[in-house]
Amino acid sequence: MSENELLAAVQAALRAEHAAVYGYGVVGGRIGEDRRSEARDGYDAHRARRDELRRTVRDLGGNPEESAGAYALPFPVPDASAAARLAADIESRVAGAYSDLVRAASGSRRRSAADALREAAVRAVRWGGGSVAFPGLSERAAAPAASSSAASPSERPST
Repeated sequence: MSENELLAAVQAALRAEHAAVYGYGVVGGRIGEDRRSEARDGYDAHRARRDELRRTVRDLGGNPEESAGAYALPFPVPDASAAARLAADIESRVAGAYSDLVRAASGSRRRSAADALREAAVRAVRWGGGSVAFPGLSERAAAPAASSSAASPSERPST
């Protein structure tokens, strides 16, 4: 893969992390006390990954994309149950972005992306109670049936 393809994959993962940080803010506001520390841990993990990706973009000679002021949620989040579903959805989307980065990267960047993919997959299972054999890939197979307004940048077909 070229340096431009790597930079594009890192930027896509950064966009996914920006959205995850925003989403976990919503989760934290709606989740019950029994899972609040789990939400805080997810929020902190995504902030750390976001900051790492910003540095990586700079190391690759790019300008890190900034976070949007707000992100469209894939469904209403009125209560703790919906907040847990949102957290699982966030993690699945992040896993998809990191699966693209694993494919585009090599060496230590690939290992770091694979670690992030694994962590997101584990959090998705914890929040959702289920698992997929290859996190992020089953969502892509179902993408044509999904609403395009809820698709994250990492779920859009590459050109």
